[in-house]
Amino acid sequence: MSASTHSHDLEEALAFKPRFDATGLIVCVATDADSGEVLMVAYMNDEALRKTIATGEAWYYSRSRRALWRKGEVSGQTQRVVEMRTDCDQDAVWIRVAQVGAACHTGRRTCFYRKLEADGSGAKLVFVAAERLFDPENIYRK
Repeated sequence: MSASTHSHDLEEALAFKPRFDATGLIVCVATDADSGEVLMVAYMNDEALRKTIATGEAWYYSRSRRALWRKGEVSGQTQRVVEMRTDCDQDAVWIRVAQVGAACHTGRRTCFYRKLEADGSGAKLVFVAAERLFDPENIYRK
């Protein structure tokens, strides 16, 4: 099959054919369904993607723990999927979610709680939207 035919099949057809990377993962961007705020970026394997579609709850694959996890299974900070989309070549997924509480394991509403600012020698980080909704020490005891 030619590359142009393959691209057309992915970009214009209605069959969902997610393209996982060499490690079996696909990137997933989660945003707040109401505000559009980017909450987090995570990865899904085939099982996490299938469970998310089947249950309407966000499931992810932890690269560090090498394990499947349902968002909120420990913290109670859940994500109900309102809408799922895929990008043009089906190698990324975007989920719009109803977020309960914080999306970030640091206890913040979003994982994107710092911004980059130029400082003459490169860039520095500055806290924004950094208020904690919960104390991670109380939730994630090891």
